[in-house]
Amino acid sequence: MAQRAGRMGFRKKFIGDRAFYKMVLAIAVPIMIQNGITNFVSLLDNIMIGRIGTEQMSGAAIVNQLLFVYNLCVFGGVSGAGIFTAQYFGQGDDEGVRRTFRYKLWLAVILTAGVIILFSCAGEALIGMYLSGDGTAEAVAATREYGMQYLRIMLLGLPAFMFVQIYSSTLRECGETVLPMKAGVAAVLVNLTFNYLLIYGKFGFPKMGVAGAAVATVFSRYVEAAIILIWAHTHTEEKPFVKGLYRTLKVPSALARKFFIKGTPLLLNETLWAAGVAMLAQCYSVRGLNVVAAQNISNTINNLFNIVFIALGDSVAIVVGQLLGAGKMEEARDTDNKMIAFSVMCCTAVAAVMLVFSPLFPQLYNTSDEAKNLARLFIMVTAIFMPQNAFLHASYFTLRSGGKTIVTFLFDSVFIWAVSVPIAFTLSRFTALPVIAIYICVQLGDMIKCVIGYVLVKKGVWMQNIVS
Repeated sequence: MAQRAGRMGFRKKFIGDRAFYKMVLAIAVPIMIQNGITNFVSLLDNIMIGRIGTEQMSGAAIVNQLLFVYNLCVFGGVSGAGIFTAQYFGQGDDEGVRRTFRYKLWLAVILTAGVIILFSCAGEALIGMYLSGDGTAEAVAATREYGMQYLRIMLLGLPAFMFVQIYSSTLRECGETVLPMKAGVAAVLVNLTFNYLLIYGKFGFPKMGVAGAAVATVFSRYVEAAIILIWAHTHTEEKPFVKGLYRTLKVPSALARKFFIKGTPLLLNETLWAAGVAMLAQCYSVRGLNVVAAQNISNTINNLFNIVFIALGDSVAIVVGQLLGAGKMEEARDTDNKMIAFSVMCCTAVAAVMLVFSPLFPQLYNTSDEAKNLARLFIMVTAIFMPQNAFLHASYFTLRSGGKTIVTFLFDSVFIWAVSVPIAFTLSRFTALPVIAIYICVQLGDMIKCVIGYVLVKKGVWMQNIVS
């Protein structure tokens, strides 16, 4: 009887009914589809560049690692205000949503301008940080040159990326997840088409190699931005917050201060976390150019599979944030427990599929056998730790949904710089351990964060309404 009661208690706490999963999937699936198609086209893009040669692939991969820091910087900036957007929407306050949008706009413009200046002035030096490992002088010089070609063109696409992030995040927080998905689908199809035409010079188009991949990406981002902006401003009855959106760009100082205090830790968190990931990649690159190539291959397939726990984490932020904004605290706790459990279960199944594909995917690339073997091992290790990462991601968004941005800052970026980076730096510089062993040690370090996340979520420190 006791065992049966225990099973019933577990089921009630962590397993939802059909209506619950229908609600979660209605939010998560469009995000999965958008991110999935984007990452699938990035995968094809990566394979196309990878079939040209290792130097071209590595040059583009290094630049994408650097731009990843910018991407998450903007994401963190808009997400900080987005905590308020979801709760304002839950209250039916359209003017509150407009004010968070304007704050996002100012913040994103400042960040984008600063990054364009930084990469224009110091791009070559930043790329050179990843070229300190083993490799011939010719290979290093070629990788640096291809990277600079790619970077100069990619900078032209940052304004479009910025507007997509501002509008898409606001629409999602207001319950519109399908439109960003459709725009993403259109953009990636454009990207894929022009990748093929410009990388290889098909149907009379110039053969531009890695530069062609950058041109295709930039063009696709402007297509995506155009679709989202045109839809938003022609559907003001459905999304009334868009009415009068640019009537003024002022944000009341008291609200701006409130957004800044809550949002800045999140902005710093995403930026420092992305910088930490870039630093980890730099530590691994000390083992040579084959490691750079292998990491690029494994990260590409990993990103495709990671969409499951990323979309479910985003769903936690939206659903739980709206419940907190409406003052439904116990329902928020119950929903959060079930969503975390669902994310971990889904990602356990996804990890099994990744293990099956791990020896097959690297064979698509025109690179050395050593790089292919390293890529296979990186993919396998990532798959084994995927359920752990799913729990961490859902816990992070749980804490964030209640405005606990200082806690998430400590939980995420401070942890990566205080624990993960020192492990990778020390083992890569002062031991002869293989790079895969170093990678495993870094993943094992995240178990400490799992314990912290479990305690914080269970205590309910995130259960608060921040807009009342």
